[in-house]
Amino acid sequence: MENNKIIISMEQQFGEVIDIILQHKGRASRAVNNELLLTAWHVGGYVSAKLKSEEWGSKVVTQLSEYIRSQRPDIKGYSRRSIYNMVMFYDEYSSETFNATVEKYLNSEFVQPRTAQIEISQPTQETTIIVQPETAQIIQFPSIQMPKILELTTLTNHIEILSRCKSTEERMFYILYANKEHLIKRELQRCISNQTYTALLSSKDNMSKGLLNAYPNAQMMFKDTLFIDFLNLPKKHSEAKLRNGLVEHMKQFMLELGKDFIFMDQEYRLNIGASTFKADLLFFHRGLQALVAVELKKTKFHPRDLGQLEFYLEALDRDVKRSNENPSIGIILCPEADKVVVEYAMSRSMSPTMIAEYKRILIPQERMQQQLNEFCNLFLDKD
Repeated sequence: MENNKIIISMEQQFGEVIDIILQHKGRASRAVNNELLLTAWHVGGYVSAKLKSEEWGSKVVTQLSEYIRSQRPDIKGYSRRSIYNMVMFYDEYSSETFNATVEKYLNSEFVQPRTAQIEISQPTQETTIIVQPETAQIIQFPSIQMPKILELTTLTNHIEILSRCKSTEERMFYILYANKEHLIKRELQRCISNQTYTALLSSKDNMSKGLLNAYPNAQMMFKDTLFIDFLNLPKKHSEAKLRNGLVEHMKQFMLELGKDFIFMDQEYRLNIGASTFKADLLFFHRGLQALVAVELKKTKFHPRDLGQLEFYLEALDRDVKRSNENPSIGIILCPEADKVVVEYAMSRSMSPTMIAEYKRILIPQERMQQQLNEFCNLFLDKD
């Protein structure tokens, strides 16, 4: 018994060492990311000023890229396109519109400037076309400093957001969402394509009073539309095929749901009296500390589906939920739902439930063949 206590104590201490390592590793990663962002900000600001004053043209930007590559081949990531991305990064995020939006929805802390001095070295004869100061100097540049909110995600993600999002509100949302969900570029691309901004922030009549009362922030956590194009489902499919496909592609499905979801089981058995029932998919939500049962339907939502789900939630709360966990949540995932029917069904439901639709982005086989023919013709025309 005493040896077991010693082993447990050592494991706790070793765990504390790992925590220290991870803490500093995280700080190092953030520091590196911040320096990359500041580099892009200052390079973008410098080039932007030259372009706006018409001192430089696009040809000079190309020369700059070639000069960096020839003089410092060890410095990567400064192609002509990358430099213009840095200009876009600076121009868009230094705008009064963006900073006013951030301050309106967050607070001034997120637009506080980051000050940094840049040393510009004495240019050689060959570099005068690129850098024109006659003497080395320390300058405060650019005059508009980088807002703190930009540190919440990577430069790669910022370029994706700037390239694909039009409004300042949408850009701010995806900066915050990428940080919250720890999204890498590929994941962010999918979220933007699937209109996560609209799906999370749109007015929702698909949630019960019970869900909104128990979880006031539920509207910001659950989407009303999920895209499952990765399943390649035919128009007619069974619930079993849908369930098995989601389990097989659980990583992609959880990205659609949100990274706070932890998958527990499929066809989770609920023994009630002498009967056994099965919940299609069971998750645990880390942020809400609650079980989440997902019931899959292959047909349009019907009010009777809600009764079945509420029955499962009662069983989960009585027999499965732990004392430190919050009331279980239920989601009906169906291909279609009449908004008026959903509103009626939700209006008196005091269980934490919601209705979500799944969408299939499926190109017809005939269209696929046509596109393949057109693609092949491109190569034939080259010959």
